[in-house]
Amino acid sequence: MSRIARLPVPLADGVTFKTDGNELVAKGKAAEVKAHYPSKLVKVSEQDGAIVVKPADDSKESKAASGLVRSLVASVVAGAAEPFEKKLEFNGVGYRAVLQGDTLQLSMGYSHPVDLAIPQGITVEVKKNVITLKGSDAQVLGQFAAEIRDVRPPEPYKGKGIKYADEQVRRKAGKAAKGAEG
Repeated sequence: MSRIARLPVPLADGVTFKTDGNELVAKGKAAEVKAHYPSKLVKVSEQDGAIVVKPADDSKESKAASGLVRSLVASVVAGAAEPFEKKLEFNGVGYRAVLQGDTLQLSMGYSHPVDLAIPQGITVEVKKNVITLKGSDAQVLGQFAAEIRDVRPPEPYKGKGIKYADEQVRRKAGKAAKGAEG
């Protein structure tokens, strides 16, 4: 059995949790968050204000799935209590991001602006060169952040592009810094 699956997930204040068929549902002050899980492989129950995940049998698949489901439960409970947040920074001459209704328009040095539809449940703020994403579903939030970053990933020479706020871009020296060997 996974070492992670052995740890119970504590319920935050004001969060209610239930399983509905093969769906995990957590309701809290931030939102109602749902996730699907393999209900035939894993048993999820609430005990003493915490959620416990156990494999349904001794098969290898059940033991492996128990760690996955425990991580899903922790994500659902955390998202219901307080929304997740991701920040992206963009650097480059003429690069800009603009909110237009339910789309994020990125001008990142291409001949045309790139329009990305904002998923339901995600809020977007743009201030100067920082894009802030907030949402209760960690998977949808992370996927949308990755799609934004993929528009123009940071390049190692000048650092231009879109990067996560906490990401360290490894910078390379250019041709001139190599030295005068001859």
